[in-house]
Order: sequence, then structure tokens, then C-alpha cells
Amino acid sequence: MAYTVTDLITRAYYLSQVVSRELETVSGQQLSDGLVWLNALLSLKSAYTRVIPYYQQYQFNAVPAQEEYFVPNLVTPETLTFNIGPVRYSTQPQSRRPYFGSGRVDNITSLPFNWHFERVLGGSNIFLYFLPDQAYPIKIWGKFGFDNVTLNQNLLTLYDEYYIDYLRYRLAMRICSEFGIPLQPQAMAELEELEEAMTDVSPPDMSLTKYSSLQGETGINWGDINIGRGWRPGN
Repeated sequence: MAYTVTDLITRAYYLSQVVSRELETVSGQQLSDGLVWLNALLSLKSAYTRVIPYYQQYQFNAVPAQEEYFVPNLVTPETLTFNIGPVRYSTQPQSRRPYFGSGRVDNITSLPFNWHFERVLGGSNIFLYFLPDQAYPIKIWGKFGFDNVTLNQNLLTLYDEYYIDYLRYRLAMRICSEFGIPLQPQAMAELEELEEAMTDVSPPDMSLTKYSSLQGETGINWGDINIGRGWRPGN
């Protein structure tokens, strides 16, 4: 069974009541306009990330002495780790001011202890410090923006049914806005309920983690970076 983009746009027109379900069919021009508006809504989710319900993993290899890496479609990274063989190491995110504005020696190569991300066109740039001294495998978990869709594309291969239903209601509201009419109150109430539900599917992890170089099991410390190179003696 397929649920195509054409199906979604058609049902959104009927929901908006711009096109009468019983008396009219959605025209080719209306489908074309609906596709433009749907892709605009999918692009908007990259800015309004609370209603992106999916987290994904992205992997790449660090390049020795390279600080900056482009990750396509990445909009919200939540964790970044690297491996030395089978052992995974945590890192600490830094906000823009301490990462770019604090004093440091720029050309040190070692374990990539800190990271920062900046949104750019088409994705995000990830910055690592210290500069990696070897090709560590890097793993990022985060939210990624949606790709554009086409009329014959099967949405069930991209999204869960509840999210397709949300997109139908959201597109119906956009259609009403384009035609200068209000969305029916019952449909608006349903849209608000669906949008609220989207934020609860995969909420961000708001737990706090304290890091200290004086405690034992807290990730990487200065001894790991400068002496142990990521390895610690057994107990």
C-alpha cells in the first residue's frame, strides 16, 4: 500500500474545503502549487525543529589537523562521540562565545575534546578542538532536516502515518492561507493537537551532566588527552 505525495496534497485540498470532495477534483495546477507549499513546509521544519520527531545517527572520520566539518541537513546535534578502536569516548559541547572567543593554542593536535556547531546553508558545520591527531571515527546523534518530495513519492517510506496526517492538516492550513480563507475550527483544533503530540515523540534529553577533571568516571580529562591518549590503566 502506498500513500503518495499526490494523495496527501489532494486530501489536504479537501480538508481545506478549497476543493469540494464530492463535486470537484484537484487540478494539475493545484497539485503543482500544493507540492511547492508542501516542500516549503518540510523546509520550515529545519527551523522549527520541535516538530521533527526523528533522531538519526551520522558518522564520518576526522581528518588529522582539520577543525571544521560539514554535515548535510543536520539541524540539531545532541551528542558527539569518537572511537579509539572499540572504545567510545564522550566529548563536551561548547557554545559560540567560549569556543570562538576564549584564549587557546590553535594548532594543538590531540583528542577532540570539545565541539561546537553552526547552522549553515544545507546543514551545519561541526568544529572540533583539539584538532584531531588521527582519523577518529566520529558519531553524531541529532535531528536532520527533510528532503524535498515529488508527486509520485510514497510517503510511507519516509514518515510514520501519524506524521503524514500531521502534514496533511498543516498543508490544509497553508492552502487556506494562500486562498485567503480560514481553516475550519474543527480542523484547526485537530492540527493543534497533532502539533503538540509531535513535540512529545522524541523530546530532547534535558538531563544535566557535570564534567570535572578531578573525578574518575567523567569522560575525558587532561590526563587522558596529554598523557594516556585516551587509554587508562586497569584497576
